[in-house]
Amino acid sequence: MNGLDKVVPDPAEAVADIGDHASLAVGGFGLSGNPMVLIEALLAQGASGLSVVSNNCGVDDWGLGLLLGAGRLAKMTSSYVGENKEFERQFLSGELEVELTPQGTLAEKLRAGGSGIAAFFTQTGVGTQVAEGGLPRRYHPDGTVAVASPAKETRTFDGAEYVLEDAIRTDFALVHALRGDRTGNLVFNKSARNFNPLAAMAGRVCIAQVEELVEPGELDPDQIHLPGVFVHRVVGVGTGIEKRIERRTTRTEG
Repeated sequence: MNGLDKVVPDPAEAVADIGDHASLAVGGFGLSGNPMVLIEALLAQGASGLSVVSNNCGVDDWGLGLLLGAGRLAKMTSSYVGENKEFERQFLSGELEVELTPQGTLAEKLRAGGSGIAAFFTQTGVGTQVAEGGLPRRYHPDGTVAVASPAKETRTFDGAEYVLEDAIRTDFALVHALRGDRTGNLVFNKSARNFNPLAAMAGRVCIAQVEELVEPGELDPDQIHLPGVFVHRVVGVGTGIEKRIERRTTRTEG
């Protein structure tokens, strides 16, 4: 790459230096906006023992479920995990550590990490095990709790109690964007914008797959959702990639 040009030739090269036991923030909201080309490249690359932060873990045969099914994940930090049977099996059998986090808190933890904010106070989780500790994170094979969440600091502001949440920073981020230019400026499409920009911010090295790769200056500055300062590698994947969640229908009015 020369100068500000962050384009790499293929997904395999983009993820080549993600090593065993790396931490990753991965974009996607349900099955919307999953960086599938990068996930598949990482699956082929073989890194294991990964700690992944993402809103959810896909389903058994899609999204992060591919890495999960291959036994590549050691820990998931998520807010929603209810549609993946293999996830349930691995968690309850003690193979996978899981840190459940309220969705808004997870979003803010990623944003804070990318903004240089070490921690923040929030009312979300006050009076529950989120703040008081004791949520199972890992089980023994016999079903007893091996690791539980710790208690968190709480503090009162203006008469209301708040809990302290640490920001999240990861070694890498994998994200999907609708459009991107060669310097890393990104535009996301609708629901795919929910977690992809936040995941991108949290990664010390952000790798973005983009459907439409354009030249610098072709994106309207007012339409850019994430500036290129947060993005380190860009891979063009084309518009023909499979998207499980998207469907276009027509209806004839009667």
